[in-house]
Amino acid sequence: MRKRAVLITGAGGEIGHGLITRLAASTGAPPIVTIDLAPLDAPLTPYVARELTGSITDAALLERVLAEFEIDQIFHLAALLSTRAEFTPVTAHQVNVEGTLNLLEFAQREAESHGRPVVFMYPSSIAVFGLPDLETKRRAGRVTEDDWNCPTTMYGCNKLYCEHLGRYYAHHYKQLAAEAPAGRVDFRCVRFPGLISAATIPSGGTSDYAPEMIHAAAKGERYACFVRPDARIPFMAMPDGVDALLHLAAAPRERLTRTAYNLGAFNPSAEEIRAVVQDAFPGAEIDYVVDAKRQGIVDSWPADVDDRAARADWGFAPKYDFHRAFADYLIPAIRTRYRAGHETIGM
Repeated sequence: MRKRAVLITGAGGEIGHGLITRLAASTGAPPIVTIDLAPLDAPLTPYVARELTGSITDAALLERVLAEFEIDQIFHLAALLSTRAEFTPVTAHQVNVEGTLNLLEFAQREAESHGRPVVFMYPSSIAVFGLPDLETKRRAGRVTEDDWNCPTTMYGCNKLYCEHLGRYYAHHYKQLAAEAPAGRVDFRCVRFPGLISAATIPSGGTSDYAPEMIHAAAKGERYACFVRPDARIPFMAMPDGVDALLHLAAAPRERLTRTAYNLGAFNPSAEEIRAVVQDAFPGAEIDYVVDAKRQGIVDSWPADVDDRAARADWGFAPKYDFHRAFADYLIPAIRTRYRAGHETIGM
C-alpha cells in the first residue's frame, strides 16, 4: 500500500526550511517527502519521512515517488532564481519550465491514481510583471494580477508561463479527450514580492539589497547599494510568505476565484530601508553605487501590487508591516547571528 504524504521540492531553500517545520508541527499532518539537489540541513531531517536527493527534471526520481507514495499536496519550491537565470537562460528554462511540467504531469497521474484532486502549490514572483519605464511605473500604482504581464527577465518569463501551465492543468487538461481525465490538478499560485528572511544569507538576488544592508551593517562592513535611493518594490517577511502558502493550500476550492494571486506587505524605498538600518546600527556605512542593469530590472517591477483578491478569497493578512519586519524580526535576528559569530542559523 502506498503511503499518503506531502511532497516538497526545493525543500532545502529558505522557504522550505520554514515550511517543513510548520507542517511537521501541525496536528495530524501527513508525512513529508522532499526532493532537493543537496541533502537537507541536519536539523530538518527528523521532520521528513523520506528525503530524496536529485533533480525535478529526473523522471525516474518522480516515478519512485509515485510508486511509493500517495501524494495529496505538492509544494513546488524548486527553481533557478532570477540572477543566475539571466546568466544561464537555457538551464533556467530546463529547471523552471520543464521541471514544473514534469511535476504537473506527476500531479495529474497521482490524481488519476487515487481519484482525488492533488493540490499543487506554486510560488511565482513579481518578476512576471514588466513595466516599460519609470513614468509608467509611477502612474500604474498598485498593479493587479492581469496588468503588465510582460516580464523582461528569463526568470519572470519562466514563472509566467508556468502560471499558465498550471491554469491549463487545473481547467483545460486534455480538453478534446473523449472522457475527461479522472482527478484534477488543483493548481494554486502566489506571486511573492521580494522575500526577506532572517534565517539565510542573501544570495545576490535582484531584491537582496534590503537584507544585504542589514547583514553588512551587523558585520561592521561598508555596503554599496546597487539601486537608486528612490527604488521601490513590494517586500514581505519570510514568516508571512510561509503563512500565505499554508493558508492558500488549506482554503476551500469553491472560495477561490483565481489560480494566481498577488501578495504584498510593505513597499519602502531603498532610502527608507537605509534609514532604518542606520538607526539600528549608527555606525553603518551605506552608500549607493548603482548597477544600471540590475536597476533596470527593479524599475520594471511594480512599486506595489493589488492583493485584494487574496485578502477576500482566502484571508491573506500579513503580520509584518515595514516597521515590525525590520524592528522585531530582521534586525534582532541578524544582529544576534553576528554577535554569536555564526554564518548561518536555522529558521
